[in-house]
Amino acid sequence: MKYTEEHEWLLADDDGIVTVGITEHAATSLGDIVFVEMPEEGATVAKGDECVVIESVKAASDVISPLDGEIVEVNSALEDDPGKINEDPTGDAWFFKIRTADASQLDDYMDEAAYKDLIG
Repeated sequence: MKYTEEHEWLLADDDGIVTVGITEHAATSLGDIVFVEMPEEGATVAKGDECVVIESVKAASDVISPLDGEIVEVNSALEDDPGKINEDPTGDAWFFKIRTADASQLDDYMDEAAYKDLIG
């Protein structure tokens, strides 16, 4: 896995598809998540575009696209049960899968050790 400073995790498959979610640290910081709005499958996004809207009892937050590419799948189950994000943020509660236009963009992100140093 790779990690962003915005507390997203990225898991790249061999076929160029990258799964994106938020870390346990982010889910805990947000508190109980009550709403999530996902991007549309087939949408083309650029690195830095807002893709997901999350609302919790504490705050609203956006998940940005960490890569340029096409959204090929979204985890629509989270729209019906956003609390899953608090239960399993780095597993079943992934947000979207993106076919990256430039796999080298993954090199911009941290490994697990560097992320653990970031969150202290």
